[in-house]
Amino acid sequence: MYLSICCRLIVLIVIGNVATAENENTNETEALEFLEVYNVKGAKHSEVLQLAAWNYNTNITAHNQQIMLEVSLISGEFSRNMAIESKKFDTSAMNPDIQRQFRIIRDVGPAYLTSSDYDEFQRIVSDMETIYSEAKLCFEEGDCRPLQPDLVSILSEDRDYDLLSKVWKGWRDVSGKKMREKYTKYVELSNKAAKIAGKKDMSEVWISSYEDDRFPETVDRLFNELQPFYQQLHAYVRRKLSEHYGEKYVNRKAPIPAHLLGNMWSQTWGNIMDILIPFPNAKSVNITETLTAEYNATKMFKVAEEFFVKLGMPELPDEFWPNSMLERPNDGREVVCHASAWDFSNGKDFRIKQCTTMTTDYFYTTHHELGHVYYFMLYKDLPFPYQSGANPGFHEAVGDLMSLSVATPKHLIGLDLLKDWTDNQESDINFLMSQALDKIAFIPFGLLIDSWRWRVFKGDIQPSQYNDEWWKMRTKYQGIIPPVKRTEDDFDPGAKYHVPSNVPYIRYFISFIIQFQFHKAACLNAGHPADEPLYKCDISDKPNATAIMEMLELGQSEPWRDAFEILVGSREYSTAAFLEYFKPLHDWLVIENVKSGDQPGWPDMEWKPPGYDDNNGASVGTISATVIAITVSVSYWVGG
Repeated sequence: MYLSICCRLIVLIVIGNVATAENENTNETEALEFLEVYNVKGAKHSEVLQLAAWNYNTNITAHNQQIMLEVSLISGEFSRNMAIESKKFDTSAMNPDIQRQFRIIRDVGPAYLTSSDYDEFQRIVSDMETIYSEAKLCFEEGDCRPLQPDLVSILSEDRDYDLLSKVWKGWRDVSGKKMREKYTKYVELSNKAAKIAGKKDMSEVWISSYEDDRFPETVDRLFNELQPFYQQLHAYVRRKLSEHYGEKYVNRKAPIPAHLLGNMWSQTWGNIMDILIPFPNAKSVNITETLTAEYNATKMFKVAEEFFVKLGMPELPDEFWPNSMLERPNDGREVVCHASAWDFSNGKDFRIKQCTTMTTDYFYTTHHELGHVYYFMLYKDLPFPYQSGANPGFHEAVGDLMSLSVATPKHLIGLDLLKDWTDNQESDINFLMSQALDKIAFIPFGLLIDSWRWRVFKGDIQPSQYNDEWWKMRTKYQGIIPPVKRTEDDFDPGAKYHVPSNVPYIRYFISFIIQFQFHKAACLNAGHPADEPLYKCDISDKPNATAIMEMLELGQSEPWRDAFEILVGSREYSTAAFLEYFKPLHDWLVIENVKSGDQPGWPDMEWKPPGYDDNNGASVGTISATVIAITVSVSYWVGG
């Protein structure tokens, strides 16, 4: 109840301090007074909202959900009223800084809805999130398994074709399929809010945050530049899977069955490195065994913190450690395990929520999430509207910039995590393959989720076509096929966290491009030898993070190109650094595919895997509990 009262007071106080004339107030002093009130009250309001959301995400109960919904409704009222009040100012002749803050304040998305519509919108999103987070797949009576770590581990570790198919289908049955009708209403309300804001549909609202009038064309260009590399990798992976499972199960001219790629969503493929490793007798980067023996979650985060401190950044605030959730609770609470970083907008409370396990990927993910936290810390003193990334892709790219250095064998050897490493061409190709299975494999997935949603918002994809168009796009962009037939009774997009949670996804695609631009620039600043390969650079060798910190300290206060230029020296997205990083692997893949007679692409579009038409997949209830009692060792991309 205190949360609701607190936020209602904020709304009343703020609205009582603003001007009232529609689009006529040109008084810059009054505009500054409006911003001063908004900055103080808006930050406090955000803190209350984040606390309610945190309590729900770390303890999923009906009570916490209701409190979060009440606070979210009040937050919507606050944002909507402030946006409306801000439009009573004509800022066209004012200081550019004032203009920028007002533009951000007016960009409130669904909060433009009326109170009743916004309440419905928030309840729909909350219900979809709850369906996703509480979903469990039952194998036998009383043996029901959550996505993390159980189902993720099966997809990443097991190599039984039929078991993988059943778990793949089962997850979609208990998650996405149950939220299809809710999603249709969600789209309707999203577009209603966009129209109130003067946009054609919600896709325009999402795209506008990138400050690029031709943004869809930009991402298409970037994808097209990387697609040939992706297709070379795809052809290699398909051949290795065909050799492992047999031509009957993996046709070397057709899309790959989606359940065989080691990830519930086929977005990254590093979990099947055991099948794909180019040189089995050479070394590969896998520190899971050492982490399991020597680390716990706290130590993993402490080591990650030391990396940032070595670059010249401050230590984490004292509040971080007791307030964060670094492991899945063992007290019976249901939680949202999807890794995330939290800014409570008070300049001192920054947290991470992550169900950490001792794996190689979680070691990198820990650095990625702390990248978000350090971004929060570096822009915390800016006006409240500017406390965000220069554009949404920046936040994701910063964490991955750090991970590119942390993942190098040299860095891991320095931490005594990588034992008996031999530095030669074969081990280099193994390392680059492990990186490519996360980085280049992700590119089409990173593009298609929002490409699909943009088309849904625009009305190009109708509700009766949701799943059919989803799989047409997945096959077109990724070259994958579902292991069992999918219909419009299913809703497979909802089986991916970001869709039910209303989180735009193209940020990850952009981040996968610019992280390599950031990495190359940071390496040059750190004195990395020009004749040394980019993939061997560890920026903590000779720390010089001045430009990185200057870029991060700007938050959203300047157009992204201005912030970008500080570090990169360019104002445009480019795939050049990405391709430079992976050039030795790309060249090797081209030669290997020619040797094996594998053609990039998937021309045999009519092929279907065995069991595709068998009653839309078999029942998981027949799976013996002993069959799935595998060692839990999660390895998946939590950032995306």
